[in-house]
Amino acid sequence: MKFPSLVITILGLSSIALAEIRLPNFFADHMILQQQISNTIWGWAEPGEKIKVTASWGAEENTTTNDKGQWRVYLETPEHGTGHSLTIKGNNTIELNDVAVGEVWLCAGQSNMGWSVGNSFEAEGETNVDLPDFRIFKSSREHWHEPLEQSRDRLSTWKPCNPEAALETSAVSYYFGKKLHKELGVPVGIIQQAFAGTPIEGWMPWEIQKDDPRAIAHKKGYAENAKRMITRGDTEEKAFASFEKELAEYNALIDSGETMKNSFKQLSPPIITKPANLGHQYPGHQFNAMIYPIRPYGIRGMIWYQGERNAKNAPQAEHYRNQLANLITYYRKSWHELSNGEVSDTFPFQFTQLPSWNPEQIEPVEGIEASWAVSREAMRLATHDIPNTGMAVTIDTGNPIDLHPKNKKPIGIRHAYHALANTYGQDIVGDGPQYRGHTIRKHRVILSFDSIGSGLMAAKRGPIDSFAIAGEDQIWNWANARLNGDTIVVSSPEVEKPVAVRYGWAMNPSQRNLIYNQEGLPASPFRTDDWPLYDPEADPVEVNKPAKPEGHNSKDWERPTMIQ
Repeated sequence: MKFPSLVITILGLSSIALAEIRLPNFFADHMILQQQISNTIWGWAEPGEKIKVTASWGAEENTTTNDKGQWRVYLETPEHGTGHSLTIKGNNTIELNDVAVGEVWLCAGQSNMGWSVGNSFEAEGETNVDLPDFRIFKSSREHWHEPLEQSRDRLSTWKPCNPEAALETSAVSYYFGKKLHKELGVPVGIIQQAFAGTPIEGWMPWEIQKDDPRAIAHKKGYAENAKRMITRGDTEEKAFASFEKELAEYNALIDSGETMKNSFKQLSPPIITKPANLGHQYPGHQFNAMIYPIRPYGIRGMIWYQGERNAKNAPQAEHYRNQLANLITYYRKSWHELSNGEVSDTFPFQFTQLPSWNPEQIEPVEGIEASWAVSREAMRLATHDIPNTGMAVTIDTGNPIDLHPKNKKPIGIRHAYHALANTYGQDIVGDGPQYRGHTIRKHRVILSFDSIGSGLMAAKRGPIDSFAIAGEDQIWNWANARLNGDTIVVSSPEVEKPVAVRYGWAMNPSQRNLIYNQEGLPASPFRTDDWPLYDPEADPVEVNKPAKPEGHNSKDWERPTMIQ
């Protein structure tokens, strides 16, 4: 491959670039640092170069780069504030201005986490927003086959919240951060890391999945595709060689272009031949390219919206409970260690239960094709398995047709309620009702709940038609349900000796009469039984993807008002 002579000249200046201090792109003007911890600040320079980091609030740290040119310091931050600056001095000096100190949250997942405010129902309400102390960092979508010390994302940067920044930002993380900013009265920063169509396997390093049979099968399936190459007539061997050579040249071009004041940012990257398995669904690839480079940036906690890609069938969805625990445990442990103990090894981790999708529920309990019901139960149980986790229930959002529903604001607000109550100790109700237990009295089942707030309520007048009941024969019938103080009493004339109850057990139970607390937060779907959800010897049944009729328009659904 040949570059123009001017570009070759630029590549020859790469040694000059290495002599200057370089920072990850999330250390920039308008950045926000987590308050009242020693934040990790890091970068690169000449091996053996002395580095001094000074903050306008009086903190100062000195270090010397290692033999690879890497350096890091731990810089104490005060209580929340704005108008700060950071100076990083070595052979050259970098000054970062308009630095804020406050609360920082990482927001990651797949396409519904990335779904923007501008594409949501609430877009019009943000066209005049002006919140300079609410800061947003929107990462680009990246994946790579090995961990990257420095992200390939060179263009993302911190932005104070204005209409342009708001409309392009993840709606879930935006409304979450905006609510925190309002209620806490301090600067808030969100770091958005979303990549459409990605499985949870992509967000964890391979080494912590290598003993997981499902992850092994997942990786094997993609490895089989390695024989199919995206090439321009090259042989397989030439394709790999071409890929590695062109990539190295392009990375050098980027580094040199940055050193020369971004003079060559408009140069297009080469079209690279690559193995087909170096894809965005390959295990570890989002972790390598998006999570690995940003650790151990100081954060208070994390919200997560991912799971659609891991709910294609019931066995996969049930396994998500174990995978979620694996991911959370690793993130907490590694962030804690890499931050020198400053980011908590039990930092808050909140995830988003899947919304309603597919045709509205008709049967009392949908069968093995209702993999999203299985996923919701896996997430509900994960909140019991893993300390300091929370879950935003979303079955009253969603759309029968659209996999990307536009009603994202309620989800962000519900995440904020949980954080305000559980992380920040505010005296509010942080969650909707959660199934706690049950007792059986003759032909009735009495259900009890946690997080009932000011009391239980149904979403609308009329019969509560969202419960199913079964006896030992495991035949499900629609149940009669009634509120009785802080409990719900369930029965059916068809079931003389009940043994099990399920609530909202369907792909799309949204139009049933759902249960809330008086604060307007919905109850999670649940089951009281532990009966097998599928035959492990049978081929998995894949969830159906509804066809979108011509002219289909999404619409928001009615739900009780959240009153806090």
